[in-house]
Amino acid sequence: MIEIKKYNPDLKAVWDEFVASCCNATFMHQRPYMDYHSDRFTDHSLMAYRDGRLVAVLPANAVGGTLYSHQGLTYGSWLHGLKHFDATVMMEVMESACSWLKGNGFETIVYKPVPHIYHRYPAEEDLYALFRAGAVLTESNISTSVLLSAPMAFDRGNKSGVNAALKAGVKVGESDDWEGYWRVLEEVLTERHETMPVHTVEEMKLLHSRFPENIKLYTATLDGEIVSGVVMFYTHTVAHSQYIASSVRGRGIKALPLLFRHLIDEAVAAGYAYFDFGISNEDHGKWLNNGLVQQKSRMGGRGIVYNSYKITL
Repeated sequence: MIEIKKYNPDLKAVWDEFVASCCNATFMHQRPYMDYHSDRFTDHSLMAYRDGRLVAVLPANAVGGTLYSHQGLTYGSWLHGLKHFDATVMMEVMESACSWLKGNGFETIVYKPVPHIYHRYPAEEDLYALFRAGAVLTESNISTSVLLSAPMAFDRGNKSGVNAALKAGVKVGESDDWEGYWRVLEEVLTERHETMPVHTVEEMKLLHSRFPENIKLYTATLDGEIVSGVVMFYTHTVAHSQYIASSVRGRGIKALPLLFRHLIDEAVAAGYAYFDFGISNEDHGKWLNNGLVQQKSRMGGRGIVYNSYKITL
């Protein structure tokens, strides 16, 4: 029998120890990451016990009658261990959770599976359980990833850009100048997209301090000036880039191709399975930024989907 319990802060140590052992979890499912923005979400994470033993957890928050795979996370499905967990157990967990949620006044579940590239071992039993629960696909975003065991080469334009940046004297590497890069990032996002970063620089510095080996800043500089940058999130299997920006000067000297060449080479050497450039969508997947996805594909990436499903209880 599966017993469903709601997470509470007294279980933080139990949660984090369990998540560290899960085959489909990342550092973002640890409480020091999830709880940094606890003031923005009503946490309603679930814990599933089988015969008194914790077998799965679901990072989640509640809004009215809907339980969401945590909206502060890019993905967050049922997380579980490798041993003694198969499709039959997943079916029990999903069915018990749906029954428990319905009994507690919930009407719908919005569920975001962890994309398979982040699995340390295959763990898509939840996709089958979603099908059996009558889930419908409600959102699909396309990300672009490089298979690092056999990476495709940069196209001619990006190879030329790497050489141009080297010739100009661009230097690339890890940086601790978060404030300096955030000024560049905010300027680029404001001018080109009329938006701002989801995270403030203070939040990123806090998360970096909590996960210094998982969250890192890399920049490209010329004459000591930051001209391009990327924030990297490192999980067990994936080197994931986000907050990518290049100033007018950086774009002119092709600093980003050089920075990405460095990051991909570094990820290969470190033994990561994938380099993930991130999604190229807006409006819940309904709009594709053609230029952005083409830019990423020209550096050797191909499509990985980040899906979202809805279950009506």
